[in-house]
Amino acid sequence: MASEINAIVFDMDGVLIDSHPVHRAAWREFLRSLSLDVDPQDLEFILEGGTRADILRHFLGELPEAELAEYGRRKDEIFRSLEDQIRPAPGVLAFLGELERAGMARAVATSASEIRTASTIERMGLGGYFDAVITAADVVAGKPNPMVYRLACKRMNVCTGSALAFDDAPAGVVAARAAGLRCIGVSSNGAARSLLDAGAECVIGGFTGFALDLVLAEKDRSSGVRRPSSLPGASANPLR
Repeated sequence: MASEINAIVFDMDGVLIDSHPVHRAAWREFLRSLSLDVDPQDLEFILEGGTRADILRHFLGELPEAELAEYGRRKDEIFRSLEDQIRPAPGVLAFLGELERAGMARAVATSASEIRTASTIERMGLGGYFDAVITAADVVAGKPNPMVYRLACKRMNVCTGSALAFDDAPAGVVAARAAGLRCIGVSSNGAARSLLDAGAECVIGGFTGFALDLVLAEKDRSSGVRRPSSLPGASANPLR
């Protein structure tokens, strides 16, 4: 039997909100302002779950903290000019409402900055749904370090073994599993295999049609509970 799930922890970008196209555009414009024209495949590094500082170092090398902060501010200004294109992920508001009615603890564990996370949650109509919000400002190391997920569980006063994470990046899946959480991958861009390889129990294409009984499904296949792999766009390994 699976451990009872008492809490759900969500990554933000690509899970709670449909923000990847805007992130790509903002980083591309920022890097071009520095005369860097990055290959589209290399640009996908921004979606791997690292912090803003991690991404800047990846493309620009080691930089003094003051320079990292200035570049981060410039990139965020570009992002804010485009953020009106961002929407909540399809089905996520209904799923959060279901979790709330069921009395399930809920948290956000993101590599995004504290300011952007707070403004995004409010602007997307997600305010009030979460018992804890953990951002890059709360930890000294980003994903795949498990700290962000451990802290989310600590703030909700639940043990990591009774929490389930939703993350869309291999680094996030690794972080969740290393922290002791179960993890479902979320992928709308064909990255299911890399999420499964990182340790996700299954991968879903999004939250439309995703029901709470699937989250609470037992490992015993004889339980009769419908598995996430039966959802449109879901991939095994199923919850087991």
